[in-house]
Amino acid sequence: MKLKHVTSSRQFDKKFIDQIFALTDRVKKGKFAKNTLGGKILASLFYEPSTRTRFSFESAMLRLGGKVISTENASEFSSAAKGETLQDTIRVVNSYADIIVLRHHTTGSSNIAANISKIPVINAGDGNGEHPTQALLDLYTIFSKFPAFDWSASGGKFTIAMVGDLLNGRTIHSLSYLLSLYPKVKIIFVSPKALAIPSVLKDHLVKSRIDFRQIEDLDLAFKDADVIYQTRIQKERFTSPKDYKKYFGKFIINASSLKKIKPKCIIMHPLPRVNEISPQVDSDPRALYFEQAANGVYIRMALLLYLLAPSQV
Repeated sequence: MKLKHVTSSRQFDKKFIDQIFALTDRVKKGKFAKNTLGGKILASLFYEPSTRTRFSFESAMLRLGGKVISTENASEFSSAAKGETLQDTIRVVNSYADIIVLRHHTTGSSNIAANISKIPVINAGDGNGEHPTQALLDLYTIFSKFPAFDWSASGGKFTIAMVGDLLNGRTIHSLSYLLSLYPKVKIIFVSPKALAIPSVLKDHLVKSRIDFRQIEDLDLAFKDADVIYQTRIQKERFTSPKDYKKYFGKFIINASSLKKIKPKCIIMHPLPRVNEISPQVDSDPRALYFEQAANGVYIRMALLLYLLAPSQV
């Protein structure tokens, strides 16, 4: 399988994941030519705010010897503010760059872009749809912390608890699709009923025969989870401030939570966080969200090499 664009976690199979993770290991050890992407230009086209995703992609490109053209708020500071369509913007940017990293507020926007783009498009988040590169770095982080676990063998389960706004959480959606490739995974979805996983994801997990359950009590997940994947309640996805306030602060991991989880359980978060993980947790060795964010640079370097310098893969 050779991908031209990266728009969804559903594009990936185990062979691709193994290939990207092996390349990420090489990159992390510094085993790459520093000017591999010299002469290449990455267009960082973000219609929504971002820190980690935009900076890590731009850092990845620069570390590989390439260059970056960027807009951090394309909705306001690009011709979109004048009414230009996404399709026209993509056609124009095709003339300026060798690859486009796109974040957009509309679900499915990356597919629209990929369908007309002659250069690779990477989905950096499309509304409440997906965030496939985040899912790759999340899974890479999990695999790196449980190297002895046999993900392919039968018998036994590996349990991950996903917490928060699961209806709108694109990182949850993409990671769940990736995890569905591994039959030993058990997923505990923790959310209010109104913010439960979308039906399309639920149907996919049922079809993939993944063991999962949906609950509203975070404490019930603590005793079983090998990974706790915490997410924030996403204010920007609510049309009513009243609805947001209804769910804000419902699930919080703090110092007392650390006494309830397994000694080797890891705590992850795609960031940014608001109040759902207390700073008291940061010093605990099981808190991996900053290491998780750092892995984003290496994963994205590997993806850029895969898409722009296949001879190096």
